[in-house]
Amino acid sequence: MTLALGLIAAALTIASFLAQTGKIIKTRDTKALATPTWIMSTVAFALWVGYGFVLGEWPIVIPNAICFALAAFILVLKLLPRRGRDVVIDKLSSLKT
Repeated sequence: MTLALGLIAAALTIASFLAQTGKIIKTRDTKALATPTWIMSTVAFALWVGYGFVLGEWPIVIPNAICFALAAFILVLKLLPRRGRDVVIDKLSSLKT
């Protein structure tokens, strides 16, 4: 039961970050995102990954590593000027074809 609860929580967290990433890629807009929030989220996920490593708990490490990567990607897109963001998104779009 505890594992199931953790897996559901991890899946929902990852899904929420994937949804945000998808919206940014689709709209190319990050104006509404608060930079301090994304900085803190990225650092928090990095700390969770470190905590999971120390404990040797891969169920903590894996979802938090995925969320760290997504949060860091969102933060980079937020910090890039519009032209830089467009270049990154265009490169990602070209990988799909």
